[in-house]
Amino acid sequence: MKSRGRVLASINHKQPDRVPIDLGSSPNTGISAVAYHNLKKFLGITTGNTRIHDVLLQLAIPEEEILNLFQVDVIDLGHTFNLEDEKWYNININGIQAQFPTWFRPNFNSDGSLDVVHSDGTILASMSKNSLVLDQTYFPCKEKYPTNMKDLITLLQKNYGYACVSPPFSYLNQKDFWKTLRKNALELRNNTDRAIVMYAGFTLFQFGATMKPMDKFLIDLIRRPQDVEKFLDLMMEIYFISARQICKWVGDVVDIICFGDDFGENNGPIMSPRIFHKFFKPRHAQLIDYIKKNSKMKTFLHSCGSVIDLIPDFIEIGFDILNPVQINCHNMDPKDLKKNFGDDITFWGGGADSRNVINRKNPEQVKKHVKELLEIFSPGGGYVFNTIHNIMADVPPENIVAIFEAINEFNNQI
Repeated sequence: MKSRGRVLASINHKQPDRVPIDLGSSPNTGISAVAYHNLKKFLGITTGNTRIHDVLLQLAIPEEEILNLFQVDVIDLGHTFNLEDEKWYNININGIQAQFPTWFRPNFNSDGSLDVVHSDGTILASMSKNSLVLDQTYFPCKEKYPTNMKDLITLLQKNYGYACVSPPFSYLNQKDFWKTLRKNALELRNNTDRAIVMYAGFTLFQFGATMKPMDKFLIDLIRRPQDVEKFLDLMMEIYFISARQICKWVGDVVDIICFGDDFGENNGPIMSPRIFHKFFKPRHAQLIDYIKKNSKMKTFLHSCGSVIDLIPDFIEIGFDILNPVQINCHNMDPKDLKKNFGDDITFWGGGADSRNVINRKNPEQVKKHVKELLEIFSPGGGYVFNTIHNIMADVPPENIVAIFEAINEFNNQI
């Protein structure tokens, strides 16, 4: 099999020739710039650059040499933008030499921190000298929710996520954006056999928690349900506009479209099933229904934490894929997940514990850990390898290499 066929076969619950691999196809399956820099140094790779395409999470673009070395089967459509050297500039951050895209121009402070500043002077997000991600500092709906589309669009300009959105949507306001997106997608499809992933940014709960502090937003789900529903319906109008354009322009080219909504925490869902069913399940179902009727794209949901109680709902909604499969959370036992849901949803992740193992153990322990999980998740398809969320800065490069050596050794035994 070639990469695209391998990934799609597994999503369709057919046994591929080997376990498909992801590294860097979405903001939830990538590698931190610090870890990437250290990995290249460890491998003796002196060419290229550590380019930070996701400025919120400080994730690097995996270069072709790394993708080939680790036999990665998927690729982010957003990486077809910003290809020219002049669209990047050099920075020194977290002790490494890296590059930011020219569309991202934060204020660099004398103490080594940086701020994302709105044109009116409001600081939307900050990153201290020793921090590894941008932290939100301003919430546009802290006082009240928008009541009409004009107000919502105005408030969106001060949402740190929208101010720092990664390609392709950082180019959304440019002339002929959709034509360029299709051109890039077709060129990517013709020049690589990797499965093409597009991160659409369709979030509801998670988006609400960036417009208003999460604790306040959760309270409003109980105390101000009508205001929240009106707010979510305004967002749905925007999402449907985007979904229609995505389906029209690249729905026949892109293989996988990514949603993201973190409904879980360490011990279980963040909210009761009643709240999830009232506010979020029907709206996600509407978007999924439209995408499935108007494109060939498989649907990918990123939802962190212990979400085992919600997986039947995710399946009913129509999600084909669940990520990051956070097996280090309560009740997220790999064997139970595979046994109870492995025929109905593809697990994309769960292949290496980023919290307790790959950042703390030695390479041989990492290999053993990865192979044990592959034995559970890979039979019968329905699995794409990725770590539990992004490979963070504290993961030693020798352990990153051990991860992919373990997959290769496992695949050679199939």
